[in-house]
Amino acid sequence: MAGATILNSLDSQTAAAEAIEYRRGLTNYLDATLGYLHEGNGLSAQRDGATAQLWLTRAFFDDRLALGIGVGAYAAIHHDESGDNEGGGDGILAGLVSISASYRLAQHWLARVTWNRVMTRDSRDTDVILGGVGYRF
Repeated sequence: MAGATILNSLDSQTAAAEAIEYRRGLTNYLDATLGYLHEGNGLSAQRDGATAQLWLTRAFFDDRLALGIGVGAYAAIHHDESGDNEGGGDGILAGLVSISASYRLAQHWLARVTWNRVMTRDSRDTDVILGGVGYRF
């Protein structure tokens, strides 16, 4: 998926964001995802790392449209604003709350839009809005 990261600040800085996720249905109404999120460069909240979420989901229109709300964790590395990663970065564990909608285009292909709220303990909360395609196995 690809989209934008918006830093929740007075300036509302934005940057390009990318993500990849693996989604697995656990029951008719519960999914789990594991993923990787890159929040972009040029923000004071320049992070990337692993995500894990549980989702309450509901399918409509003969399983073509699915809506869901997810909660989980985001284990990320926070890089300094200059982009110089010689010293590594600070690790953070943030909360992740998301809303997602997918539409099945064909038997195995779908389009997905997801809004993520990254919740930190400092002033670097972000909204990450992503869209992309998926393949159903």
